[in-house]
Amino acid sequence: MKEKVLNNRKNGMAMLVLFLLLYGAAIGVVVYGSLIVGGGNAYGGVLIGGGTVWLVAGWIPFCGLKILKPQEALVLTLFGNYVGTLKGEGFYFTNPFCSAVNPASGTKLNQSGDVSSGSKKTVMATVTAAAELQEAANKKISLKIMTLNNSRQKINDCLGNPVEIGIAVMWRVVDTAKAVFEVDNYKEYLSLQCDSALRDIVRLYPYDVAPNVDTTGDGIADEGSLRGSSEIVASRIRDEIQQKVTEAGLEILEARITYLAYAPEIAAVMLQRQQATAVVDARKVIVDSAVGMVEMALERLTEKNMVELDEERKAAMVSNLLVVLCGNKDPQPVVNSGSLY
Repeated sequence: MKEKVLNNRKNGMAMLVLFLLLYGAAIGVVVYGSLIVGGGNAYGGVLIGGGTVWLVAGWIPFCGLKILKPQEALVLTLFGNYVGTLKGEGFYFTNPFCSAVNPASGTKLNQSGDVSSGSKKTVMATVTAAAELQEAANKKISLKIMTLNNSRQKINDCLGNPVEIGIAVMWRVVDTAKAVFEVDNYKEYLSLQCDSALRDIVRLYPYDVAPNVDTTGDGIADEGSLRGSSEIVASRIRDEIQQKVTEAGLEILEARITYLAYAPEIAAVMLQRQQATAVVDARKVIVDSAVGMVEMALERLTEKNMVELDEERKAAMVSNLLVVLCGNKDPQPVVNSGSLY
């Protein structure tokens, strides 16, 4: 289905004035016909009949008047056939028998714009019947950039660890004909494809950097991860969604990870693991630095010939220095006032 934009219908004001003038003329014709009928002129009945017909059925052309605000569109069909799309702000006049089509007008999703949370199963009691009718009658399609924030999902990463992740997707409608006629409901279709693409991409990455994991598909292990490569992951999610929603006339502008964490059942264990890894890494740095300092001390003592130490005393000195430099608490030295030997 190819979109057809109706650019020559911005004559709503002129048609409105014309219809009002015709209403005024119909009233005048009925009054004039009543006057001449009273005078015995048979032609007055014809005038009264014609004016009455317009007064009764003259509201029908008013149904063809359409008002659009900026970044709005209206898809029109006539007896089931696609007529075209009105785009851009203005006052339009179309065939009064044309009907607007938007299957997603009443869809409720967790996103910005004209919809609200889809997790609620009941409608608020304060919504009146008039508001519901007005919502049902509003078939306009928003062309603005909207943000879809789907609920968090629990997905297993490539190592089998369950993680919870949420994304925000910025999108807009670029082809109204495809959005209306190619899919049943383009908002629900987008939400479903976002969930599917998120699962497809997240299962390729570990939560944190892991050895021997290929996240790019080139057969070479890399350091990609959900936590460390969020920009790359979000870009792949955006591309995956775009491939699936192009046929629905939608454009995905950006996708961002809004929430990322281990699932609650393993969060505590993974936290302990991260803490243990951090402690081991810190100890490694401390030991490497302490060994360098001991080595430097021995070299300086040897260069300046301050004291001569045999291998046993060197070993004792190295042991003492390592205890002082690597200990968790401040050392309490013991002063030897006697002979070194």
